[in-house]
Amino acid sequence: MPSSLNPATGEPVADHDPHPPEHVETVLSAAVTAQRDWRATPIDRRLPLLSAIARELRADADRFARLITQEMGKPITEARAEVEKSAWTLDHYAGHAERYLAPEPVASGATESTVVFEPLGVLLAIMPWNYPFWQFFRFLAPALAAGNGAVLKHASNVPACALALEEVVRRAGAPPGLCSTLLVEPAAVAGLIADDRIAAVTLTGSTEVGALVAAQAGAHLKKHVLELGGSDPFVVLDDADLDEAATAAVRSRFNTVGQSCVNAKRLIVDESVADAFVDLVAKKAGALALGDPMDEATQIGPLARADLRDTLHDQVRRTVAAGATLLLGGAPVPGRHGAPYLV
Repeated sequence: MPSSLNPATGEPVADHDPHPPEHVETVLSAAVTAQRDWRATPIDRRLPLLSAIARELRADADRFARLITQEMGKPITEARAEVEKSAWTLDHYAGHAERYLAPEPVASGATESTVVFEPLGVLLAIMPWNYPFWQFFRFLAPALAAGNGAVLKHASNVPACALALEEVVRRAGAPPGLCSTLLVEPAAVAGLIADDRIAAVTLTGSTEVGALVAAQAGAHLKKHVLELGGSDPFVVLDDADLDEAATAAVRSRFNTVGQSCVNAKRLIVDESVADAFVDLVAKKAGALALGDPMDEATQIGPLARADLRDTLHDQVRRTVAAGATLLLGGAPVPGRHGAPYLV
């Protein structure tokens, strides 16, 4: 497993060796034991753990935000907001999960019919780097509330975040083994999915990886939930407030430096206002502050990895060669140490 690199500087954040097979075995066995007890714990005694995790996140929010920024380059203000959103999500499920999971009587021809929600077991979570904290906690909060255990396989470029997630759950008082991180190479994931101790798998990631995980889970008849890449449309009609629409479009397109499945990626604009709208978008995008993601004023930091920068730059060049008009930027901007900035 490669060292995690600070994309703003090119310098290593930390070295992390992959967990050996014997550690993987220990984690899976401990997870099964912990989950067996957890599922027998009444839900009103499970939910305080979610509140405790939220408190731990808020108590150390600045450290966690800085870690997010160091490993994947998100501007520090957005990283801090991500930590708070994670805590808010945990608080939400702490306050509402008991109602969400309550048995639901349904009409039928039987004497009595009820929909009940039973824990699945130990869940494997394959998580992405673009929201290294929130993507995990949006999965973990309902999973723990429902009586499940969790094993995290995070993206390979955010191992320090992955270990911090395990740490914060442990500090909050989770039973040993209930939620653990595994630092393993992508090739090891198929073995985890096949393992009888993994009851189900969830992935947030690309469509290509999603197809592989779906095939592997299906081959072992395991439930799986996939959230894959998106290409969200942003529609502007001829009666829109163009200044407001352009502000929203730029904010939506450049959140997390454009590295999110829910960014506005297809701007569909009524022809009668298209030229005026494009001018406004170019002006507002050009006014975004590019710089060190640790700077509170920065709105655009580096892309998360140099290969992502190179891929995007190649797309820009091919699009211009195919007839597109370049209105702003179009060339990589070096940082202090050859950072993968792009404007």
